Amino acid sequence: MKNIRNNEHSDRRSAAKDAKAALVEAFRAAKETAEQTREARQTERRLVAEARDKRRAEREQVKLDERNRVAVEAAARDAAVAAAARAEIDARELADKNRIERVLQDEAARKAKRDQRYANRKAR
Repeated sequence: MKNIRNNEHSDRRSAAKDAKAALVEAFRAAKETAEQTREARQTERRLVAEARDKRRAEREQVKLDERNRVAVEAAARDAAVAAAARAEIDARELADKNRIERVLQDEAARKAKRDQRYANRKAR
């Protein structure tokens, strides 16, 4: 014999209502259980993010320090090159000045010798 049930509309509605209530209750229970682990995961993620940001800041600081060091070295090198160039220019100018003085002195000595020769010739 068949088990014939008379499913009336009210029976179906109450069964659907009970099923929805069971789903809601299961959702709430799962949500409460997940709440504890969610907070722990969020805390862990926050700590990981902070550590990552700290490492990134340290890397950027190292890069900045390296750029500054290279810039200081380049400036020092440029200053040394400029000082060497200035010293070379000063030495050249001094050598030119000394050469001019020697030429003038030689010219004056030559003129003095010439004048002496003329004076000796006239004296004869």
